[in-house]
Amino acid sequence: MSASLATRRTLAGLLAAGALIGAAAMPAAADDQRRNHRGPHSSIVIGDVENAGRGRDHRALNREWVEVKNTGRHSVNLRGFTLTDRDGNRYRFQDFRLDGHSSVRVHTGSGRDTRHDVYQDRRHQIWDERDTATLRDNRGNVIDTESWGRRGHHHHR
Repeated sequence: MSASLATRRTLAGLLAAGALIGAAAMPAAADDQRRNHRGPHSSIVIGDVENAGRGRDHRALNREWVEVKNTGRHSVNLRGFTLTDRDGNRYRFQDFRLDGHSSVRVHTGSGRDTRHDVYQDRRHQIWDERDTATLRDNRGNVIDTESWGRRGHHHHR
Protein backbone atom coordinates (compact mmCIF):
# COMPACT_ATOMS: atom_id res chain seq x y z
CA MET A 1 0.00 0.00 0.00
CA SER A 2 2.80 2.45 0.86
CA ALA A 3 4.66 1.67 -2.39
CA SER A 4 1.52 2.48 -4.32
CA LEU A 5 1.09 5.74 -2.35
CA ALA A 6 4.73 6.68 -2.98
CA THR A 7 4.29 5.98 -6.70
CA ARG A 8 1.19 8.14 -6.79
CA ARG A 9 2.98 10.99 -4.98
CA THR A 10 5.94 10.76 -7.36
CA LEU A 11 3.63 10.75 -10.34
CA ALA A 12 1.68 13.72 -8.94
CA GLY A 13 4.99 15.56 -8.40
CA LEU A 14 6.12 14.87 -11.94
CA LEU A 15 2.79 16.01 -13.35
CA ALA A 16 2.93 19.22 -11.31
CA ALA A 17 6.51 19.88 -12.47
CA GLY A 18 5.46 19.23 -16.07
CA ALA A 19 2.57 21.67 -15.70
CA LEU A 20 4.97 24.33 -14.33
CA ILE A 21 7.44 23.76 -17.14
CA GLY A 22 4.60 23.88 -19.67
CA ALA A 23 3.31 27.14 -18.16
CA ALA A 24 6.80 28.65 -18.17
CA ALA A 25 7.33 27.65 -21.80
CA MET A 26 4.01 29.04 -22.94
CA PRO A 27 4.91 32.77 -23.09
CA ALA A 28 8.01 31.98 -25.16
CA ALA A 29 5.96 29.90 -27.59
CA ALA A 30 3.32 32.62 -27.84
CA ASP A 31 6.08 35.19 -28.40
CA ASP A 32 7.54 33.09 -31.24
CA GLN A 33 4.11 32.89 -32.85
CA ARG A 34 3.68 36.65 -32.63
CA ARG A 35 7.10 37.32 -34.11
CA ASN A 36 6.60 34.95 -37.04
CA HIS A 37 2.90 35.48 -37.74
CA ARG A 38 3.74 37.49 -40.85
CA GLY A 39 4.64 34.42 -42.86
CA PRO A 40 7.17 31.68 -43.44
CA HIS A 41 10.79 32.27 -42.55
CA SER A 42 12.70 33.50 -45.57
CA SER A 43 16.23 34.66 -46.31
CA ILE A 44 14.66 37.44 -48.41
CA VAL A 45 13.94 40.57 -46.34
CA ILE A 46 13.41 44.30 -46.75
CA GLY A 47 16.62 46.21 -46.04
CA ASP A 48 17.03 49.99 -46.16
CA VAL A 49 14.36 52.37 -47.39
CA GLU A 50 15.00 55.77 -48.96
CA ASN A 51 11.90 57.90 -49.46
CA ALA A 52 13.63 61.30 -49.58
CA GLY A 53 13.27 61.79 -53.33
CA ARG A 54 11.18 64.95 -53.71
CA GLY A 55 10.00 66.14 -57.08
CA ARG A 56 8.95 64.50 -60.30
CA ASP A 57 12.20 64.62 -62.22
CA HIS A 58 14.05 61.45 -63.17
CA ARG A 59 16.82 61.84 -60.56
CA ALA A 60 14.44 62.51 -57.65
CA LEU A 61 12.36 59.42 -58.44
CA ASN A 62 15.48 57.27 -58.65
CA ARG A 63 16.68 58.51 -55.25
CA GLU A 64 13.53 56.89 -53.84
CA TRP A 65 13.99 53.14 -53.37
CA VAL A 66 13.40 50.09 -51.19
CA GLU A 67 16.17 47.56 -50.77
CA VAL A 68 15.44 43.82 -50.92
CA LYS A 69 18.17 41.70 -49.32
CA ASN A 70 19.07 38.04 -49.48
CA THR A 71 20.52 37.19 -46.06
CA GLY A 72 21.11 33.55 -47.00
CA ARG A 73 24.01 31.85 -48.75
CA HIS A 74 22.08 30.60 -51.78
CA SER A 75 20.70 32.65 -54.64
CA VAL A 76 16.92 33.01 -54.90
CA ASN A 77 14.84 33.72 -57.98
CA LEU A 78 12.47 36.56 -57.06
CA ARG A 79 10.15 35.95 -60.05
CA GLY A 80 6.61 36.72 -58.88
CA PHE A 81 7.68 38.39 -55.62
CA THR A 82 5.90 41.71 -55.08
CA LEU A 83 6.69 44.90 -53.21
CA THR A 84 3.70 47.09 -52.31
CA ASP A 85 3.11 50.35 -50.49
CA ARG A 86 0.25 51.21 -48.14
CA ASP A 87 -1.84 52.57 -51.05
CA GLY A 88 -1.56 49.32 -53.01
CA ASN A 89 1.01 50.41 -55.63
CA ARG A 90 2.76 47.19 -56.60
CA TYR A 91 6.04 46.21 -58.21
CA ARG A 92 6.33 42.61 -59.40
CA PHE A 93 9.76 41.08 -59.95
CA GLN A 94 10.27 39.40 -63.29
CA ASP A 95 12.89 36.67 -63.72
CA PHE A 96 15.45 38.10 -61.27
CA ARG A 97 18.05 36.01 -59.44
CA LEU A 98 19.31 37.62 -56.22
CA ASP A 99 22.66 36.16 -55.18
CA GLY A 100 23.30 35.06 -51.61
CA HIS A 101 24.40 37.83 -49.21
CA SER A 102 23.50 40.56 -51.70
CA SER A 103 20.75 43.10 -52.28
CA VAL A 104 18.82 44.91 -54.99
CA ARG A 105 17.34 48.40 -54.81
CA VAL A 106 13.86 48.81 -56.29
CA HIS A 107 13.83 52.40 -57.58
CA THR A 108 10.60 54.29 -58.24
CA GLY A 109 11.77 55.97 -61.46
CA SER A 110 13.10 54.56 -64.70
CA GLY A 111 16.44 53.17 -65.75
CA ARG A 112 18.18 50.05 -66.96
CA ASP A 113 17.78 47.05 -64.65
CA THR A 114 21.04 45.56 -63.35
CA ARG A 115 21.96 42.93 -60.75
CA HIS A 116 21.80 45.59 -57.99
CA ASP A 117 19.18 48.08 -59.22
CA VAL A 118 15.75 47.59 -60.79
CA TYR A 119 13.26 50.28 -61.78
CA GLN A 120 9.47 50.54 -61.50
CA ASP A 121 9.28 53.06 -64.38
CA ARG A 122 6.86 55.29 -62.47
CA ARG A 123 6.43 59.02 -63.12
CA HIS A 124 5.40 59.93 -59.57
CA GLN A 125 6.61 59.28 -56.06
CA ILE A 126 4.97 56.34 -54.26
CA TRP A 127 6.78 56.04 -50.91
CA ASP A 128 5.31 58.65 -48.56
CA GLU A 129 6.86 60.07 -45.39
CA ARG A 130 4.58 57.70 -43.47
CA ASP A 131 4.25 54.41 -45.31
CA THR A 132 4.67 50.64 -45.17
CA ALA A 133 6.58 48.46 -47.62
CA THR A 134 5.29 44.89 -47.82
CA LEU A 135 7.24 42.11 -49.50
CA ARG A 136 5.33 39.01 -50.63
CA ASP A 137 6.65 35.80 -52.13
CA ASN A 138 5.42 34.33 -55.42
CA ARG A 139 2.47 32.69 -53.60
CA GLY A 140 1.29 35.97 -52.08
CA ASN A 141 2.54 35.18 -48.55
CA VAL A 142 3.78 38.23 -46.62
CA ILE A 143 7.42 37.56 -45.81
CA ASP A 144 8.48 40.97 -44.50
CA THR A 145 7.18 44.48 -43.82
CA GLU A 146 8.88 47.75 -42.99
CA SER A 147 6.96 50.79 -41.70
CA TRP A 148 8.18 54.31 -41.18
CA GLY A 149 6.68 57.60 -40.13
CA ARG A 150 6.58 59.89 -37.11
CA ARG A 151 8.23 57.39 -34.80
CA GLY A 152 10.94 56.24 -37.18
CA HIS A 153 11.26 52.83 -38.82
CA HIS A 154 9.48 49.68 -37.60
CA HIS A 155 10.51 46.32 -38.97
CA HIS A 156 8.13 43.35 -38.75
CA ARG A 157 8.92 39.78 -39.64
